[in-house]
Amino acid sequence: MRPPSSLKKEILKNWMMGLKVCNWSSKEMTLLERKKAIKLSADIAMASARNGATFWSRALIANASKDMITTSKLTPLPPLQGSRTTRITRRKRILVRKARTSKNNTRRPSERCAASLIAKRLVKKRTQVLKGLVPGGKYMDDSHLIRETLDYMISLQAQVHVMQHLANATDRALQQ
Repeated sequence: MRPPSSLKKEILKNWMMGLKVCNWSSKEMTLLERKKAIKLSADIAMASARNGATFWSRALIANASKDMITTSKLTPLPPLQGSRTTRITRRKRILVRKARTSKNNTRRPSERCAASLIAKRLVKKRTQVLKGLVPGGKYMDDSHLIRETLDYMISLQAQVHVMQHLANATDRALQQ
């Protein structure tokens, strides 16, 4: 993991480049379109600062490309057979099938196992929530999910700091 200051510099550099590409300051953009362009460029900048080294950064870039395709009215190409997305959806179907069969085989827990069963359910529920929060999290196992979540949180903090510094610099420039 690189130092936070270099991560912030990389995010700022990528974000400024992304804002120029999006042409976010054009007069004919509505406020909502401008907001989407700023958010999209900030997400891409944060993900590209990680150079695709993490699952969440690749998922963010993939989601951003889907957003760009839907906003530009282009049709995406279907995934190639045997590609990464095809394998992921196949794995997901197998996991869902496994979950259905295991639910049918459960028995009523004894009194001494009730506390551990409740704890396991609570951990599983919180893990599912976490998988929904981290980009690409639904395709990760639990050990990768924790590692990726920590890295994603550090990157989000760096992104927030960059945005705060940029907003403060803009305010100071407007006041002078």
